[in-house]
Amino acid sequence: MKNFIVKTLANAGALAVAVWLLKDITLTGDSTWHKVLTLILVALVFGVVNWFVKPVVKVLSFPLFILTLGLITLVVNALMLLLTSWLADKLSLDFHVHGFWTAVLGGLIISIVSWALNVVLPDDE
Repeated sequence: MKNFIVKTLANAGALAVAVWLLKDITLTGDSTWHKVLTLILVALVFGVVNWFVKPVVKVLSFPLFILTLGLITLVVNALMLLLTSWLADKLSLDFHVHGFWTAVLGGLIISIVSWALNVVLPDDE
């Protein structure tokens, strides 16, 4: 359970950095607490998308992984971020990603920051 919480907080932090760095990834809200709660909820949605959908996409696109030497991972991460944005909109969360190339850059930022936070933050293992 502690590992789940740590990973969710790391994803929320990574999403916050992407919102801060990229003007086309937006997080709206009237107060700081509303934005924090929205980030945590979006991080949960992002975690579910990465846990459930991403492995299926990776298996189906395995030949492209071989052909591009893994660079298709950037596209897969962008698609997962766009899917998260779409689901956030359906769940009335104030998080939006505008455009594919913004999603590619955002996915790269989120991957790097999330990895760094997971290295620094403690977990059960």
